[in-house]
Amino acid sequence: QVHLVQTGGGLVQPGGSLRLSCVTSADALDTLAIGWFRQAPGKEREGVSCISARTGNAYYADSVKGRFRITKDRVENMVHLQMNSLKPEDTAVYYCAASTYDEAWVDENYDIEYWGKGTLVTVSP
Repeated sequence: QVHLVQTGGGLVQPGGSLRLSCVTSADALDTLAIGWFRQAPGKEREGVSCISARTGNAYYADSVKGRFRITKDRVENMVHLQMNSLKPEDTAVYYCAASTYDEAWVDENYDIEYWGKGTLVTVSP
């Protein structure tokens, strides 16, 4: 069983920054793609970003490219999502997620096997 424990989130003004973190195990970091999805009220879930265990490459949704950065911390067994230049449309519940498949962030035919509990990010004046 893989556990994903999220920290971070909260209220920030437009243009501000927040960092989300996800604590997991060393084995999970070495074997699974880990990243974040988000879901805003009335909208479909969106794969925001992930980092591949196989390649080390990062994926970013077009909506966050150039503003968000995902990193892996092998000392603390954490994955961080640094979110800069936040916009009101970034407001959503953000879920840490892990999957055997890198494709799960862009193709719903691939399963996300593990989910964090979610944390609310609100971008508002």
